[in-house]
Amino acid sequence: DLGINFIDTARAYRTETAVGKAIAGRREQVVISTKASAGRGDALLTAEELTASLEKSLARLGTNYVDVFHLHGVRPEQYDHCVNVLVPEMQRQRDLGKLRFLGVTEQFGADTAHHMLQRALSDDLFDVVMIGFNLLNPSARESVFPGTLEHDVGTLIMFAVRRALSQPDALSELVAGLVERGEIDSSGLNTENPLGFLREHADVSSIVEAAYRFCRHEPGAHVILTGTGSPEHLSENVAAIQAPPLPEKVSAELRRLFGRVNSVSGN
Repeated sequence: DLGINFIDTARAYRTETAVGKAIAGRREQVVISTKASAGRGDALLTAEELTASLEKSLARLGTNYVDVFHLHGVRPEQYDHCVNVLVPEMQRQRDLGKLRFLGVTEQFGADTAHHMLQRALSDDLFDVVMIGFNLLNPSARESVFPGTLEHDVGTLIMFAVRRALSQPDALSELVAGLVERGEIDSSGLNTENPLGFLREHADVSSIVEAAYRFCRHEPGAHVILTGTGSPEHLSENVAAIQAPPLPEKVSAELRRLFGRVNSVSGN
């Protein structure tokens, strides 16, 4: 009803069955994105396990194909295995009509500088990538988006709002660490309320709203993912995503403060 026609899920989220019930009878009205983990530690997913995971996802979703099928949370050290073993199987499943586009998502909490995605974009094997990007760590602006734009790769933006952007104490702690490491300039910074300047502008209602607007209007950002536990909260998030760009003065201050940060996820 709010105009959302892209639904992202994953086997790990345990929401595929709920999504399947929601889209029953209107599958063609939505784009479905789901995922299979590339593995944990040394236990990497095999091609056979990938296919089994895809089949289980299709059954739970109540569909015979997914629009985007991702390798989920790929770490840099898992990348070669993904390319050599899993991508060929994904391509085979695409040729069988079980999926339309190949995707990969990064493990942003452990790879805040986007090393895996930089390799993936260089190889040009994936149609869609999921990127961690927010106003506290905008490093994808320099290291990822130029590649996605060059190769015409679709982008899904995660981590637009995480703990540090919704909990003041967590934000203060994170910013203090950035100052200590010399990643941000503390001059003129209110360490107790680091993003308080956002509220000085009449058309910025909250940090959360500003965070969604920041992502939504970034060149190269296509789908801004938002999770919720209630229709009311979802409506608020959608309104923020649909709001105009942030005032240039606000954007300039965010670039000054966080433009060099690539060590945190915001979680």
